[in-house]
Amino acid sequence: MIRQLFASQLRRNMLSGLITAFVNLAVLGFAYPIYLTFFGYELYGVWLVLATVLGAAQLGDLGVTQAVTKLVAEEHGKHNLRGVEGYVCTALGTLLASGVLILSIILYFGRPIVGAFKLSGPNEVVASQLLPYIAVLSCYTLIVQAMCATLAGLGRIDLANYCRTAGKILAVCVALAFLLAGYGMESLLIGAVLSQVAVHVASVTLIRRTAPVRLLRFRQVSVDRLKRLLGFGGAVFGSSVISMLFGPFNKLMLSRYAGVAVLPVYEIGFNCAVGIRSLLETPIRPLMVEISRLSAEATTAGVQRIRAVSSRSLRLVSACGLPLYAVLFFASEMILLFWLRDKYDAAVPFAFRLALVCTLLSLLAAPAYYTLLGLGKANCALVATSITCVGNFILVSGTALLANHVSVGSIFMGLIFLNVIAAAYLIGTAARVLKHLSTGLRVGDNANLL
Repeated sequence: MIRQLFASQLRRNMLSGLITAFVNLAVLGFAYPIYLTFFGYELYGVWLVLATVLGAAQLGDLGVTQAVTKLVAEEHGKHNLRGVEGYVCTALGTLLASGVLILSIILYFGRPIVGAFKLSGPNEVVASQLLPYIAVLSCYTLIVQAMCATLAGLGRIDLANYCRTAGKILAVCVALAFLLAGYGMESLLIGAVLSQVAVHVASVTLIRRTAPVRLLRFRQVSVDRLKRLLGFGGAVFGSSVISMLFGPFNKLMLSRYAGVAVLPVYEIGFNCAVGIRSLLETPIRPLMVEISRLSAEATTAGVQRIRAVSSRSLRLVSACGLPLYAVLFFASEMILLFWLRDKYDAAVPFAFRLALVCTLLSLLAAPAYYTLLGLGKANCALVATSITCVGNFILVSGTALLANHVSVGSIFMGLIFLNVIAAAYLIGTAARVLKHLSTGLRVGDNANLL
């Protein structure tokens, strides 16, 4: 990386991303065998159905948490604590309203939601009993995410990362304790709830230690701040909406056409591959901030440094990622057999290998993705996400209609094809945008670079 990138704050944030990505992957490796031992594939698939509802409920975020991080950072940089308080309180009020709406929808449509996954018998009973609690948890999670976003906006992305990761560790430990005490699936719910409470308390405590911010000054709420919160990340939110629907849709189709017992195969293969990707992708996320700063200079030297950041980031992820992915691809069966032991299923290595290919393609496009975001081209992120997620919806739906069957393999094969297209789009677009910047500077058109 170029020397300018290694300022103390950036280095600290990058290091925290690497550490937390590794720990998150280790938590997955520890948790899955335990859950499969206690529940088996079918019953654990029921929990994944509930987790899917929780994930879909995050649509109530409305892109507010991303906007909180940026706008709080702006006000904190100006030493305007009232501005920070205003954005935080406006965000909390907005998320509370959207959370109540999401809660009402889940509670009212609870039976159709469970029925959509074609659960029956004891599985349907368990899902129906836990769904109201999942609905409340989904509402509360939005508030917790806003607190973490505020902490990140105050310049402590590292502490926000550590809070989230500690919450995941706590969730698994609490769930394991209750499982050993003889409780059933409610153990996972208790673990999830207590982890969110802990993250909430920790993030509020750290916010107050970082800056003298009063988080409940609702007199600072304003329509202008609400407009900025909702208007800032429109394209990013659109991308998030599409991405959030991606996982639930695939699980819904697998549950209906292949059975709920297939969901853990998809989940383990996909999440483990995403965890590997995060080890290499998370540390380069703070580079977006540096690119944003350099783009604001509108100088030839600034554009050259942006090119250096982008190209060296690509070389970094390629040099580290390609060998790691190759080893995991060819050794996946042995690794998974050692990891899952008597809960090993021969379908998991196949799913994991295909998911590895998908995430590798996404990883190679990550430097271009963050370059475009840093240059203010959030619409490009929306286009790339749409290629993958909307394309996935079309391919999976088409397979279901034509063959009356959906499999883990067919989903991942389609995703590989779509990720090739999305990666080519991002890399090509980033190259064109940087070329446009250089051309504009040479002719002296500094006013319309971005």
